[in-house]
Formats: sequence, structure tokens, C-alpha cells
Amino acid sequence: MRGLLGRADVGELADEGRQELKARGRLALDRFAAGSPAHLEVLAQHVAARRGSTDG
Repeated sequence: MRGLLGRADVGELADEGRQELKARGRLALDRFAAGSPAHLEVLAQHVAARRGSTDG
């Protein structure tokens, strides 16, 4: 750890790390958002289905 803190390019390493995390986060969000329906939409469909089954 001391060797890492003593490096002259710590700021550059931190910037690269932030960019890498952002890129990975965007990829993860894109993958997750593409495959799953909107949470509130699913809840609304459940409510509509329940109301339809109790009305009949």
C-alpha cells in the first residue's frame, strides 16, 4: 500500500479507475435495462389483473 501511495501517477491512476468504473456501470445498466420491464409497469399490471379477477 505504501508503494502505491508513493507513486507519482496516483492521480492519473485514480482518473483511469473512475473512467473504467463508469464504463462498466454503463454496460451493466444497459444489460439490465434491456432485459427487464419497468417496475411500476409490472405493479400496475398486477393490480389490474387482481381487480379484473375480483370484479367477475
